[in-house]
Amino acid sequence: MARRLRFNGTGSGEGSCPAVHEDLDTGEVIVHGPPVTSPDDLARLQHLDEGEVAIVVPRNTLIDFGPRDRDPAPRILDPDQFAKLFENFQHSAWHLEMRRRYAVDEATETYTQFVRGEAPSWDLDSHWSRIIRPKTSDGAAVGRVRILDDPPTAGQLYLLAHAEKNAALGEDVRNMWRADAKRVNLPDEDFWIFDSHIVALCNFDDDDNLTGAELITEPAAVNQYNRLRDVAQHYATPYKEFAARLNARE
Repeated sequence: MARRLRFNGTGSGEGSCPAVHEDLDTGEVIVHGPPVTSPDDLARLQHLDEGEVAIVVPRNTLIDFGPRDRDPAPRILDPDQFAKLFENFQHSAWHLEMRRRYAVDEATETYTQFVRGEAPSWDLDSHWSRIIRPKTSDGAAVGRVRILDDPPTAGQLYLLAHAEKNAALGEDVRNMWRADAKRVNLPDEDFWIFDSHIVALCNFDDDDNLTGAELITEPAAVNQYNRLRDVAQHYATPYKEFAARLNARE
């Protein structure tokens, strides 16, 4: 069976070797780059067994893209602290939404309207609206990729409809099937990225309530989440097109 490999990064500005990949199942690291060919250099290498190949990798490539364990004592933000991140970001905020339901949605009147088969009456003067619209109007980029099961859950269908409000506030909303997310090795994690240098990994309880977020600021770790954002953005479909395809199936 082929390995499930995640591309961690490359030290080459042209996108070729050397590069670092990680086996998502075993944790093993696979590195490729130009081989060491000088007989004198090869003779100086220790423990180079038959069938093994020595390659040259810049030190920074391993530092920047080698896998790391999370901080054993992570910094956890409570919901109020997490909310402050939306007020304080300057240039961009981006969300990967992987969950099947969010309890906070089901407490809204618009969710009740939606499950009754009515068109939700979106409030464009809500607290969220008053935070996000000025940001996007000033040029900040706010975006989401929402993952859907097949068939979608009620909560996922609600959020597909809710994208109308997100878009009205200037957000870029896209969708992807969970099978496709797995195919491109997106993690089963729900997270926000702020200004490309702060990651907030969302924590939920067993009832799907947000309990806080783990703050990730270590540059190499943040770089991995930025790459995941780029992958998700590339493969996801704008919400209107996704909704049209879904409706055509029914």
